[in-house]
Amino acid sequence: MAAVGVATSGALLLAGCGAANETAAPSTGGADGAAAGVSGSIAGAGSSAQQAAMQAWIAGFTGANPGATVNYDPIGSGGGRTQFIEGATVFAGSDAYLDEEELPAAQERCGGDVVEVPLYISPIAVVYNLEGVEQLNLAPATIAGIFAQQITNWNDPAIAADNPGVTLPDLPITVVNRSDESGTTENFAEYLAAVAPDVWTYEVSGDWPVPGGAAAQGTSGVVGAVGAGNGTIGYADASQAGDLGVAGVGVGGEFVQPTAEAASTVVQASERVEGRGQHSFAFDLARDTTQSGAYPIVLVSYTLACGSYENPADGELVRAFVTYMASEEGQQTAAENAGSAPISDSLRQQFQPAIDAIGAAAS
Repeated sequence: MAAVGVATSGALLLAGCGAANETAAPSTGGADGAAAGVSGSIAGAGSSAQQAAMQAWIAGFTGANPGATVNYDPIGSGGGRTQFIEGATVFAGSDAYLDEEELPAAQERCGGDVVEVPLYISPIAVVYNLEGVEQLNLAPATIAGIFAQQITNWNDPAIAADNPGVTLPDLPITVVNRSDESGTTENFAEYLAAVAPDVWTYEVSGDWPVPGGAAAQGTSGVVGAVGAGNGTIGYADASQAGDLGVAGVGVGGEFVQPTAEAASTVVQASERVEGRGQHSFAFDLARDTTQSGAYPIVLVSYTLACGSYENPADGELVRAFVTYMASEEGQQTAAENAGSAPISDSLRQQFQPAIDAIGAAAS
């Protein structure tokens, strides 16, 4: 697989000026924003799709708590989960909930209770760069055929049928996918498997399964690689699509653009996965919905934390930070800076007891 436009994201996102290992003041809890006066230093890692939102959350939280420092390394969901399970970080961002092997390992690391709440909801855009084509519509089977590399040219009859009246060039399609293990990849593959199982026959995972395309690391790497070519197509968090073309996706009898409102509609229609612990809010998403106005290629990114930490100060500060992330203010901040869909008040009320449980076992 060729490497195209690879971008690394090893640099930490950092805000605030608190010293490491400082004792954090107790959190006031609640859903109305950050606790007043918390201090100390914590580190997390994970989803690069969350990067813009995390920058905004860190700025808002540390602006209200100047004694606090929050570091976040956007290394990708797989790396974030690994670091969290191994105890290298005190929280993580993941674009997929913990799998059946990871969950027991995380429970062992956390001394039993793992907190898993989806606080970042965003559509995944099918991004493209095709000279002369400003608007592109793609049916589910067409998307699957392109990314399975069964549809290899832009003037293919399947693409033409989705775009009557549009002049499509006689140009090879260059598919750009993630080179690293990625929750964005897993969410995108889940969609393809749900809507076009006869075309997308690969096992769903965070690793891209189709050989022969172009690969790039992280969300920014895919966006950069698609933008650097002509005839390119990829998938990326919609908030980071920039100036690239964004395809309308077929849902029922219409083509829907990836907006925050359309993404939120799908999540509200989805069901919680049971049997994972009272503080795990993992959702099976309604990928194959035909509901009008719903956008089914959504990334639901989870915040992972522990009910117990060896250092109680870590738990206090993580709880305060995650409380801010989930608050109305925090969700609006993410929406304004990252284009994400704010969680509803009803979801916030469901999640708050789990957030209040962060570090509580060691308090």
